[in-house]
Parts: sequence; C-alpha cells; structure tokens
Amino acid sequence: MYRVFIIILVLFISSFAREIKPAFVMKSKGLVNDFVIDEVYLYVANSEGSVEIFDIRNQKKVDEILIEPSLTTKGDLVNPKVLSVDRHNGKTLIVSTDMGGYRNVWLHDGKRLHSIISAKDKKTIKEARFVNDDDFMFGTLGYDVVRYTATDDYSVYSNHIEESSFSDMVLSEDRKSMVSASESGKVKLIDIKSGNIIKEVGALNLDNIYKLAYKNGNVLTAGQDRRVGVYPREGKAYYIESDFLVYSVGLSPSGKLGVYSSNEKSDLQLFDVKTGKNIHTMVGHDSVPSTIEFFNEDGFFSAGYGYEIYYWHLGK
Repeated sequence: MYRVFIIILVLFISSFAREIKPAFVMKSKGLVNDFVIDEVYLYVANSEGSVEIFDIRNQKKVDEILIEPSLTTKGDLVNPKVLSVDRHNGKTLIVSTDMGGYRNVWLHDGKRLHSIISAKDKKTIKEARFVNDDDFMFGTLGYDVVRYTATDDYSVYSNHIEESSFSDMVLSEDRKSMVSASESGKVKLIDIKSGNIIKEVGALNLDNIYKLAYKNGNVLTAGQDRRVGVYPREGKAYYIESDFLVYSVGLSPSGKLGVYSSNEKSDLQLFDVKTGKNIHTMVGHDSVPSTIEFFNEDGFFSAGYGYEIYYWHLGK
C-alpha cells in the first residue's frame, strides 16, 4: 500500500513538470560574457567594449558604460572584451581585456569611469567582485585570490590557492565568505577577511568546473565531466548526471531551487535541491548557457555565447 502511495505521489508531482519557453528576450550588441542584476536593472558585460544597462520592467536598454578601445601595433582600434561586471551601492566594477593578454579593472561611480588596475600592472584578472564600496576580490587565471583596496591602492592579501587554473568564484550574500573552484574539480570555502581557506567543500566533479552558484549556504557546480555537484547547506552532498557538458548553474535566493544547462540543445533543467528531483525544463535557448542568475524565486535570467539574454518565469 505504501509503495502504491509513493508511485501515485511521484506521478502527481511529475504532472506539474512542464516545458517553459522564455517570457521575454533582450538583445546585447555583443556576445554576452557576464551579467548582474541590481534591483530592476540588468548590467550586461559584452564583447564589444561596454556594459549595457537594461530596464527589466520594459525590457529596454536604458544606458551604457563604454570602455575605451585598445590600440594595436598597426594603429587599429579594437574594442576590449568586458569579462566581468558587478554592482554595489550604485557603483559598477568592470574587468576588461587589453592588448597583450593583461586586464584593466574599472570602477564606475554612476558618473565617471575610474581605473583601478591598469594593463600596465600586468595582471591576469579574470573576475572581480565587490566586498564593500572600496574593497574588491579578484580571481586571476593562475588561481590567485586577491583582496584589493582602492582607497590605499594596494593588495590586502594575495593567496595562491592551487596550481590548477582558476574557474569561478561567488561571494556569500553577506560578503564574508566565498566559494571558488578550478580545473581540478575542487571547491574551496574561503574567508574573505583573511583570505584563508576555511575548508574544502568537496570534489564531486572529476574535471574542470566551469561555473558555481552559492546561495543561502548551498553550493552548485557546473562540470566538464557532465556533472552538477550539489552541496546542500543541510544534508549529504550528491551529484546529478547530465546529458552534456554542464556550462552553468544557478540557485534561487532561498537555495531551494537549482537550474543547470542540461543538453546539447541548450535546454535548462530546474530541480529541487533537497531531493535532486527534476521539475521544469526551459526550452528555446539558442546558445550554450554560460551565465544564470535568479531575479527572485519565480524567475531567472540566462545568457550564453550569443547576443540574447533570456528571462524565464516559473509561475503559472
């Protein structure tokens, strides 16, 4: 009788699973490398040298932060790629490429663009995130984790985490800790104040981790080995086998819902973090999803190696 009840319950839950198409799509002028949500605005880092600002309410571009083109040895002007963007208290933190493979880091205060790190400093920063108004966390290609303060123009610390190449880092909501990952498949929990490794969260992935998600103490990993690593705040860690390389993951603000890129058709799979059970499938993504960010519990944005930014509504 109990077994019959469980079968009926599973069928009942499965009946609510459905395919969801994008509620709306916005288009960048360049290939999308990163984006961040700030209240009702979406800040999009693109391959054409700018951060575009979209109003989510009317799905329109309302502003743009332009980065100066680089000058090649032949005298040609080339737009830099904007690799990373973050927002905090009305300020925008930006990482862009420069000639020679080095990076520029910029801070836009709402009116003007200020240089924080110049390509002349010969840094290979891949990602930059706010700690507070004047302090930032950098992740370099060689997997150095750097805390930098703009007020005194120096590094508070620079810790080399592993010999493996850096993949991704995500700060906690209170910006006191962060998780980071590399091509080794290992996930580290790092104290932001000291830069020390608090613990190794785990190594469910056997190969390179492309992206991380970190919400309410829960961690997800997107792996080259076709695994989604799930590290719940409570309960045992587990992984989900995907049909294709997993390029991106996302978590709802509560950490109860997870989503990952699930197949070569670029579909996205929503699942229950506690149980690992699939819920809805998002269809209609035309490029490999590389960035996923929830707006709230009812919807999220995604973008890939293309020009489109998709919004998916999970409600009825």
